[in-house]
Amino acid sequence: MVDYRADSDGGIGREVVAAAPNAIVAIDREQTVLAWNPAAERLFGWSADEMVGRRVPVVPEELTAEHNAVLEKVRTGGQVSLRTKRFRRDGSLLDVRVDTAALSAPDGAFLGYVSVYHLAQDDETANDRNARRAQLVRRLTDVVADINAELELPAVLDRIAASLADLTGADAGGFVMIEGDRLRLVACHNLPDSMRDSTADLRTSLVGKLLREGRTVLLETGDQDRLDRLIWSRLPGLHTIALGLAAMGGRSYGALYALFAKRKAGHLELELLELLAGHAGIAVGNAMAYQEAVRQRAHERAVFDASADGIAVLDDTGRVVQWNPAASELTGFHAAEVIGGPPPFQLPGPGDKLSIQLPSGTWLDVLCAEIVETGEIVVDFRDVTRAKELEEAKDLFLATTSHELRTPITVVRGFASTLDSRWDSMAEAERRAAVHTIAERARSLGQLMDHLLLGSRAGAGELTLRIESFDLAELVRAATLGLPILSDLHRVEVDVPDDLPPVSGDALATDILLAQLLENAFKYSPDGGLIRVEAWVDGDRVVLVVDDEGVGIAHASRERVFERFVQADSGDRRRFGGVGLGLYIVRSLARAQGGEVSAHPRPSGGTRMRLALRIADTPGALT
Repeated sequence: MVDYRADSDGGIGREVVAAAPNAIVAIDREQTVLAWNPAAERLFGWSADEMVGRRVPVVPEELTAEHNAVLEKVRTGGQVSLRTKRFRRDGSLLDVRVDTAALSAPDGAFLGYVSVYHLAQDDETANDRNARRAQLVRRLTDVVADINAELELPAVLDRIAASLADLTGADAGGFVMIEGDRLRLVACHNLPDSMRDSTADLRTSLVGKLLREGRTVLLETGDQDRLDRLIWSRLPGLHTIALGLAAMGGRSYGALYALFAKRKAGHLELELLELLAGHAGIAVGNAMAYQEAVRQRAHERAVFDASADGIAVLDDTGRVVQWNPAASELTGFHAAEVIGGPPPFQLPGPGDKLSIQLPSGTWLDVLCAEIVETGEIVVDFRDVTRAKELEEAKDLFLATTSHELRTPITVVRGFASTLDSRWDSMAEAERRAAVHTIAERARSLGQLMDHLLLGSRAGAGELTLRIESFDLAELVRAATLGLPILSDLHRVEVDVPDDLPPVSGDALATDILLAQLLENAFKYSPDGGLIRVEAWVDGDRVVLVVDDEGVGIAHASRERVFERFVQADSGDRRRFGGVGLGLYIVRSLARAQGGEVSAHPRPSGGTRMRLALRIADTPGALT
């Protein structure tokens, strides 16, 4: 049983896991359940007593490859977050987001995996909210960078007020600072400039009400007489006031006011206001802390301890003299280890930003500002690992795109080269066939772009194909037309009966997967040999096989080759390169049509790839 101890008796850790709102499931290296919290019971329907000690039954069979790929990446040191499908006890499928990380012993030994599940939100709403959150993060990042580089608080406060109206849809807004028992309006947007520096009593204000109630956001509406008595009534038609507390490290610096006269405030607007106010509190707190550090060094420790960013202060010789708790948490280096020596990472020049990766794998964005009066350097850094993961996802998409485009481009290039070098030795029929193939492949490139993500969408249960009856025999003949002249080392035979019945599926998707199987047959038989394509009827299905006499697939790798980013690691297959997506996409496309694809060794050497599709108009055929 996994021990979640946070202290000597383990009580806090277990209580945290038990009270967690998301389902938490821990499994060992053999995928046997070690821990199953109450939220997991509610989400999946099985009790902890039923699940602990057995293999988790929530992964659909068609997602087993995806699940194993996730565990493999986590085992080798990664963390994976993806949207997928999981079974409930009643057999229904849940659309969930699952975050998986490694479970390690105190000495670092790998014990298993911990997954956190929660139901996925509606895609359209989530995308819209994420886009707005991303906009907010970009704006706030700019605001914080301005403070760190310039430390001009009034300009930053004006920017916060302007961002408030843009992000929440408010008709106007303002930022008030808490100064003792008074409030002072220090920045405003879409309000008369004469209102700036207006003051009010903290106790009788909405900010005072917010503080007394211990909340961070407040919506005031309905009582028009009270609204008319406030200074904000100078906005014509004011009907709603939303305000969020700007605080950092337990200290309240002020509040953001969002004023609505023509528009309405909803829960998303309040959420954005609360998030913006929280970041505004950090930004204002950091700026005030830097200014205070110049005037009064005695307050440095309190400022550093309250900062959400990692902050270090270097003396004029480059030695660390201050190192805040956030810096220890982000880098893993305690203050005692770094004070008196150089910082444990490279620094940018004053006013510049540098992205670095620590040995732990954490990425930091580092900013430096020089305190001219003292000659000291203030270093501010934050964790941007998630942003780097998004960059890696972009790189993976580009790699996948080039991988999937390679097949038609190679065919076009091969036929064009053949025509160029062998035009006079080719028969008229061969030349026409080659030109026809080039034209067809060039036309299909545009269609292929629309289907590059079919495999990944299949893993997320989002694959949509056009299922209809089509002539598989004709598709095979078109796909193999002209292949015999592509290579002097290979012989190509096609044995497809004329009376082969039509199948149920997506013709374009089948053409994509067949092209991949043919490409693999050539690729993994570099010394040449026979490539044979054959089809026949087997019960209510049509079976299509692609045989080659190449390097083959080891028995242990027959299923692994269909997983994402996996190539067979036996024999000499690894020398052929590639990102390991081709066969994953092939199987995804086959299963999305109600078919199946599998890999088999041939007794005489090489590989047989077997595709089975249901005959059209038979029971169980997709419509």
